[in-house]
Amino acid sequence: MRKVHWVKSSLSDLRSFPQDAQSNLGYGIYLAQVGDKHPLAKPLRHDLAGVMEMVSESTGGNTYRAVYTVKLEPFLYVLHCFGKKSKSGVATPKRHLDLIRSRLKEAKSECEEYWRSSHAKDAS
Repeated sequence: MRKVHWVKSSLSDLRSFPQDAQSNLGYGIYLAQVGDKHPLAKPLRHDLAGVMEMVSESTGGNTYRAVYTVKLEPFLYVLHCFGKKSKSGVATPKRHLDLIRSRLKEAKSECEEYWRSSHAKDAS
């Protein structure tokens, strides 16, 4: 099972969602941890290879999203969790995409540091 790394505010953001959205998205993250894929998980965009998005509708009518990547082994990085109130347009707003790109870059750096420090331990 992969260890989850919550980037920046992603965990507190998820915890602020209604319980049904938390449960749905949390279950999807668990499935990704164990190497499976939630039926609602799909690639976010072609220019963000390896980044997945899950969407959960809440009983209140809003949608909530969790964005993650499993491409940075051995971890699962949850990059961003956010709500989208508007039903018009399914596209992820640019400000969220910019945040996801920034957090993905941060996750890549963290993962590289993990592997550098891991190999340094092995060499000694």
